[in-house]
Amino acid sequence: MATMASDGVKRVVALATSAYSSFSSCRQYLDDLDRARAAAGSRAPDVIKIPPYYRHPGFIGSFIDATRAAIASLPPEVEPGAELIFTAHSIPTSMAAASGPAGGAYPAQLAVVAELVTVGVGRSSWRLAYQSRSGPPSVPWLEPDINDTLEEVAAAGVSAAVVVPIGFVSDHMEIKFDLDTEAGQTAARLGLPMARAATPGTSPKFVSMISALVAEFAAGQAGPAAEALGPAAASFCRVGCCGSDLDRSAGLFAAGPQ
Repeated sequence: MATMASDGVKRVVALATSAYSSFSSCRQYLDDLDRARAAAGSRAPDVIKIPPYYRHPGFIGSFIDATRAAIASLPPEVEPGAELIFTAHSIPTSMAAASGPAGGAYPAQLAVVAELVTVGVGRSSWRLAYQSRSGPPSVPWLEPDINDTLEEVAAAGVSAAVVVPIGFVSDHMEIKFDLDTEAGQTAARLGLPMARAATPGTSPKFVSMISALVAEFAAGQAGPAAEALGPAAASFCRVGCCGSDLDRSAGLFAAGPQ
């Protein structure tokens, strides 16, 4: 920020690598940007943060493609009865309750994505699970955990599981370890065939979404990409949204889902 101020940059577009609304996935970034602008002084550029983009067709489409590929990777004899399990980073329940302009936005947005992807791959049922919880055990966090969900579907006689990490945009360690290693070991112990869908990463649909959003927000003109965020996007990221002080003072979430 100081370098941009020194270079005379007047307008900056910020894109967070989380598509959803909550303190740790949106508001915390805004607070950090505000602090950086304050430290840079009066010459700091204006910063426009792109709102949560969870329902953009480029984001949804990349997960539809990845989920189809994951389903197709299963043995043919178990594929028809495979259960879709969508995962996202767990957060404290108090943070989830304060997310979005009216509260409860984080789990609600995840449910929207899960439903859109499920319909997109021609399935009719899905489950939402959480992963990567941290913080003191005494603090309630969103559940169920992905490993507990695998136990449930195996006990119900489901033929296979397709795990779709809709809370993440790249295959970092919370994907490689928490899902590919830990959840994979749980599925193997249960004798449950499991396939994991890829995150968007460098999916052409996802990359095209990012470039289009950045171009439109940089120009200050809403176009097809911004309009695809939905009419509610304008109400997100406003002052006071997502409980900016909630949980921070308790030190519950240092990094957040990214």
